[in-house]
Amino acid sequence: MKAGVVTFPGSNCDQDVFNVLDNIFDFESDMIWHKEKSLNGYDLIVLPGGFSYGDYLRSGAIARFANIMDSVIDYANQGGLVLGICNGFQILLESDLLPGAMKINDSLKFVCKNVQLQVVNNETPFTNQYENSEIIEMPVAHGEGNYYIDDKRLKNLESNNQIVLKYKDKSENPNGSIENIAGICNKERNIFGLMPHPERCAEDIISPGRSDGYRMFSSIMEEIKVRGEKIAR
Repeated sequence: MKAGVVTFPGSNCDQDVFNVLDNIFDFESDMIWHKEKSLNGYDLIVLPGGFSYGDYLRSGAIARFANIMDSVIDYANQGGLVLGICNGFQILLESDLLPGAMKINDSLKFVCKNVQLQVVNNETPFTNQYENSEIIEMPVAHGEGNYYIDDKRLKNLESNNQIVLKYKDKSENPNGSIENIAGICNKERNIFGLMPHPERCAEDIISPGRSDGYRMFSSIMEEIKVRGEKIAR
């Protein structure tokens, strides 16, 4: 299994994701610099958290025009698995790979803490190892995580089961996101963006007894195995 972690100027969670993929899950992992122009042979592409290009203009707005993003968009449109974490989620929104937009947190403050989440859809390549409606916990760390979408497209998200994770309730919502949305996927289920950081709670040495992020990566591994078996047939 082969994974690529895209690194932009200002990314600061790329090594965290790489460690989980390469050392915890034994992916053959590559760091992909933003100036690259091609992607070949990958089972998973991750857009990590951080502050790409200093979050100037809007978070993810400049990264969307990086050389590598044309290839990421083509890869995603061909059904490749793409995971966007925090700033990566923002980049997916700016690239129109996922619907909606990010606003500044309602508090106008950077928020860094653990939050409780509800798994709304466990029938995706990224959540198949969770129980539906299960309450899990992951850390967040962002200043622009306030997810917004207009009413018409919100109804589309709901009717298509594209809302994958929600903050458990209003008290757990750290940013003011509409309908407590913490993560969404596309209709085809191969693109997933979330504000919480699963890579920061994927091993017990970092989060003893609370490695809920581990199952997100094991979900992806299970999906890749299933895809490989289908090809083998």
